[in-house]
Amino acid sequence: MLILAIETATPQVGVALASFDGAVASFHASRDRRHAESLVPAIDFVCRQAGVVPADLGAVAVDVGPGLFTGLRVGLSTAKTMAHALRIPMVGISSLDLLAFSARLTERHIVAGVDARRGEIFVATYRRVHGGVQRLTEPTVTTPDVVGGVVEAFGEDCLFVGDGMSRYADTFCRLRGVEMATESLRYPSAAALAELAHSKAVREEFVQPRDIEPIYLREPDATPNWKSAARGGPNP
Repeated sequence: MLILAIETATPQVGVALASFDGAVASFHASRDRRHAESLVPAIDFVCRQAGVVPADLGAVAVDVGPGLFTGLRVGLSTAKTMAHALRIPMVGISSLDLLAFSARLTERHIVAGVDARRGEIFVATYRRVHGGVQRLTEPTVTTPDVVGGVVEAFGEDCLFVGDGMSRYADTFCRLRGVEMATESLRYPSAAALAELAHSKAVREEFVQPRDIEPIYLREPDATPNWKSAARGGPNP
């Protein structure tokens, strides 16, 4: 089975194709959150490089967040449209799970974080298990200070991965037992998404497009002021 993986929860756009034998082709680029401009050409590029047409796909996998509101909306709408048109199932995986999975070889506990803006981080903790990682805490949105306090109370050596952690590296580097991951683990990987999706495909853990829901954890950064608009007033 060929799976198309779409990752747009962060400033990076990632697309990958994979079969049961592993990744066939992948593309990753960060263009200042221009997800709507980059995603469809990226899908076309990856398919052409692999010699694949949409009819060859068996499922679509998508990063469901948490992450950037606009990026998630672009990725999910594109993935759902393709799944509907091709009549194929979907797999949804969290951006934090993807970050942790890419760091699965570490002996440390993993703290995965996506930059939530507003001085906050979307974060969850993990530990290594055979074949992957196990999530220890549910995804939440919090501040760097709270993360630091939890890690200090945790009392375990930790590896911090993701752009949410690297943005506050100066703060976290002062914590005892903390190691910051390399830049290669700054964003979730579409190739990792495809790999994890294949594991779910083997167990037939598919969902229909209508059942895929994003993990936002909070309201979008910019929302219209409907009450003000109804009065004819300014919309800040």
